[in-house]
Amino acid sequence: MACREAKARTPISATGRNRTDSMQRQVRAWLSRPCAARCRAFSLVELLVVLFVIVLMTSLATLNVGDGGQQQVLESQVRELRNVAEFALEEAQMAGRDMGLVLAVDARGAQTQYLYDWRERRAEGWRSPALAREVLAPRTLPAEVELVLLLDDIPTADLLAAPLAEDAAPQVVFYASGEVAPGALEWRARDTAEVLWRLEWDLLGRMTMLPRGEVDDAYPSR
Repeated sequence: MACREAKARTPISATGRNRTDSMQRQVRAWLSRPCAARCRAFSLVELLVVLFVIVLMTSLATLNVGDGGQQQVLESQVRELRNVAEFALEEAQMAGRDMGLVLAVDARGAQTQYLYDWRERRAEGWRSPALAREVLAPRTLPAEVELVLLLDDIPTADLLAAPLAEDAAPQVVFYASGEVAPGALEWRARDTAEVLWRLEWDLLGRMTMLPRGEVDDAYPSR
């Protein structure tokens, strides 16, 4: 049976062209393989990674920097974290090992910035993911934004200091059982503490995006 050829669109990434170019090279490398080899050689996890990268690239391609561009950039970053978190939960269930989200603060530069990274639980403890590293990669937030983690609706100051150690323990764990402790992340304006975006999840890892931290019937949470 002939394989369908996937077509990747070239995005304008809000987080920089280097990461987007790397994603494109991954997809092109996959597309350059003979059709029969693609059908037989790829595992289900690898195929999911390729499809996820294509979806992520397509979503970033719609980003328009201009009036309101900063808000679009922030929304894109929240959406990206939601998508990757959902991917991490699926990966945890398929691979049978826990995945974790690590939140940190980097105060080494002229401006303090918040960032996050991913870990997987191995026999020797928490380590950087062995697979899908391009997707489960560290991200840094804009300097004018701070990140607040809430567990049981209570803000926690349990953020690590950058640089992160290889065995850094995550604050949010996506269990292989398909469960995650309910919580939320808020993107707040550093100068006013205004909630710009809120990403919350329930016991089953179902994610909801809330502009300004409130339910907005005019905005699709997905």
